[in-house]
Amino acid sequence: MADADIIVIGSGHNGLVAGAYLAVAGKSVLVLERNAWHGGGVVSRELTRPGFMHDQHSMSHIFIQGNPLLANDDLGLKSKYGLRYIFPDVPMMSVWEDGTTLPLHRDPAKSAEAIARFSEKDAQAFLRMSEQAAQWLPMIQAGLYSPPMPLGAQGAMMDQSPEGQEIMRTMGVSTFDLMEELFEHEKVQAHFGRVAGENLVSPDEKSTGIGAYVFLGFLEKYGFGVPVGGSGSLTNALIACIEDYSGTVRASASVREVTSDGGRATGVVLDDGERLTAGEAIIGALHPHILPDMVDALPAEVARKAKRTHITDAACFTVHAALDEPLKFNATRHDREPLSAVMYELMPERYEDMRRAFDELRYGNMSPTPLVGVGQLTQHDPSRAPEGKAIFHAWDYVPYERKDGRSWDEAKGEFAEQMIAQMGRYIENVTGAVLDYHCDSPVDMERTSPSFFRGDLHGIATTTYQTGSHRPTPDLGQYRVPGVDRLYLVGPFQHPGGGVFGAGRATAMVAAEDLGIDFDEIRVPS
Repeated sequence: MADADIIVIGSGHNGLVAGAYLAVAGKSVLVLERNAWHGGGVVSRELTRPGFMHDQHSMSHIFIQGNPLLANDDLGLKSKYGLRYIFPDVPMMSVWEDGTTLPLHRDPAKSAEAIARFSEKDAQAFLRMSEQAAQWLPMIQAGLYSPPMPLGAQGAMMDQSPEGQEIMRTMGVSTFDLMEELFEHEKVQAHFGRVAGENLVSPDEKSTGIGAYVFLGFLEKYGFGVPVGGSGSLTNALIACIEDYSGTVRASASVREVTSDGGRATGVVLDDGERLTAGEAIIGALHPHILPDMVDALPAEVARKAKRTHITDAACFTVHAALDEPLKFNATRHDREPLSAVMYELMPERYEDMRRAFDELRYGNMSPTPLVGVGQLTQHDPSRAPEGKAIFHAWDYVPYERKDGRSWDEAKGEFAEQMIAQMGRYIENVTGAVLDYHCDSPVDMERTSPSFFRGDLHGIATTTYQTGSHRPTPDLGQYRVPGVDRLYLVGPFQHPGGGVFGAGRATAMVAAEDLGIDFDEIRVPS
């Protein structure tokens, strides 16, 4: 008798989403997690001091809000398992050292009013951009949560109409190209150009232009979801759902091998030698660079293409701090009220400085210009810290390997202090408010999750040749593994990419089809 119908390798949110759908469909599900905690990139932990709950990786949930998983509450995560979100009015704000700010509101009229302080022409251009983003969003959204259409067919379909051709052009240009076309004021250009950086790419990178429209469309329709209690609340709700349907989620169970027999996946071997069998399928967060080492039956050509997938040059470095008091920005809103946003981008003086920062990363150099982003989610969810206290989550971009020969383990404390000092140029009390901090280098990112290979939080680079049905490769772009029947993939290296999308839903759809399950009937009763 098999140990489970379905074995899921990794408890990242994508694997949990796939496992939860199949558990609700009546399959016995066993999730195996290598760490002592669950959640992968969607995890909240007391990284500094007791009572201070930090989101170690993702801190706000944007794109998953349009997923039927939450939009229709397919699995009852909100109605039955306690998942709750706060949606602040200002999801994102750019802050300059000279005290100027530019907020992006959920209400486009308010954003336009803020932009008009820089340029009335740009405010009108923004309103046209907002309208276009809203028009394109339903079509873009329709392809994010299900298996991707073949790229050839997608291109042919879009090429049949002027609107489709305009989307194709926007998909091809860089964010910098687009900003030059749309806006005249450099700070407005930089404000939207910074969006590309959140996808770990330069504004100058071709094929990033569409991201500005996707980002804006989601921001205005759904907002940035701040999960009450921390990012890990999503993980906890998914685990509760799986366990409620007789599934099991195990920690400290590291898988070293996927076994197969007769061209079909049959089970796994753990690091300690324990063997577990899957009666019907295996779903794995198996990074393409690691997949060939874990699946002996993988065809050689599939393995070769998986191993050659490209990793981004811009890895992340994060600092999480416990604070004695909330942050006090030097800048204030135009109405003199304190700043309030989910995500603060601490902007360099010139747009060119931002662009050159990413140029240096291409050569493996440390950026000469800090590109620090900051979140202080205790502004919106005070439950994450003791009364009167606060937390921050800050990030910057660095190479995975240092050219000075120092290891990140040796140098990370020094870099974290530099980031905090840089924040001090924008935030008057940050140095004195820090009680304790925890920092993660790109090497630490890789240690926390094999999906974050070489510190790439998106698994692999989000280039045109690694998107849609070609993500991570054409062979693996439909979540199935050629040559190994009933082995399916989940993770940020699959379509639609890194971030909290709930993309395991698409994997569950493919597996359900092969298992003879009507996916549309999988719902937790309300």
